[in-house]
Amino acid sequence: MHNIMTEYERKKIEMELKNFTSRNFERPSACRNQEQIRFYVRELCMKIDELEGKFNYAPQWAYTLLSQYNAQQNSLIQLEFRNTYSS
Repeated sequence: MHNIMTEYERKKIEMELKNFTSRNFERPSACRNQEQIRFYVRELCMKIDELEGKFNYAPQWAYTLLSQYNAQQNSLIQLEFRNTYSS
């Protein structure tokens, strides 16, 4: 039997994840080192995997947030490379 998620259940999952990320994560643009970003990426991936496994659903904005962390990490890597090799 296939369970259909109700709108209420979807909103509840989204609110719980938003509360978790707002309490425990810095905004991607506020991250200043790669270790911090790696930690948030790992935690967010675990949360997404947990939701996908349990409910077969994860909010689209969670994937967007993940891509923002990856973009910030790429920016930090480029900056570090430029600072190291432009001396």
